[in-house]
Amino acid sequence: MKRIINLVPVLALTVMGFAAFALAAAGVEPEIRIARLQYEGGGDWYCDPSSLPNWLDTFGQRTGIVTATEEAVVTLDSEDLYQYPFLYLSGHGRIVLDDTELEELRRYLDAGGFLYADDNYGLDASFREMVADLYPDNPLVPLPPTHPIYHSFYDLPGLPKIHKHDGEPAQGFGVLREGRLVVFYTWSSDIGDGLEDAHVHGDPPRVREAAAQMAVNILMYALTHP
Repeated sequence: MKRIINLVPVLALTVMGFAAFALAAAGVEPEIRIARLQYEGGGDWYCDPSSLPNWLDTFGQRTGIVTATEEAVVTLDSEDLYQYPFLYLSGHGRIVLDDTELEELRRYLDAGGFLYADDNYGLDASFREMVADLYPDNPLVPLPPTHPIYHSFYDLPGLPKIHKHDGEPAQGFGVLREGRLVVFYTWSSDIGDGLEDAHVHGDPPRVREAAAQMAVNILMYALTHP
């Protein structure tokens, strides 16, 4: 069931969330745009090509907040990295960040950025290694169904299960820094697959709707918890 949200304060908080990043970059776009993180290591960072445009379109239609029509693609040394408070990371394979990239990602997150990582089946081991190097004193922890990310726009019972894979239950994890959620990680769920064009995976409407609602919640949470 959708929550009733006054979008005036939401929009104000969205502007506040972008403001810190605007200080580091000129010409920040007025619409919300998700930045996909390109990484080394052999993983297909470019997976699910229709998922992010569909996510942005769904978010704009359901919230009334202006969104871009396409994602941005950034690396951790991109000059425009700080124009985008929301980073998306996915793939099936290995992710490798060198020390310089880890330092920049840490700086980005500590400055107010947010990283959402969605395991597309095969990313889990290397992503966990990366997070352990990123924040040795702030490990990934399970987020309970009561966490606000599951209730920021839709009231959800927790993380939805989109694809079966090994049959394990869907789990959401987070990295907290001084009480602030800076990394959200979804495992054994495949939100990105559920956001793809309907013909790609043939998911039934109820499954695609569950992915859409979770995706709206994730972006809304990131924008309203700077």
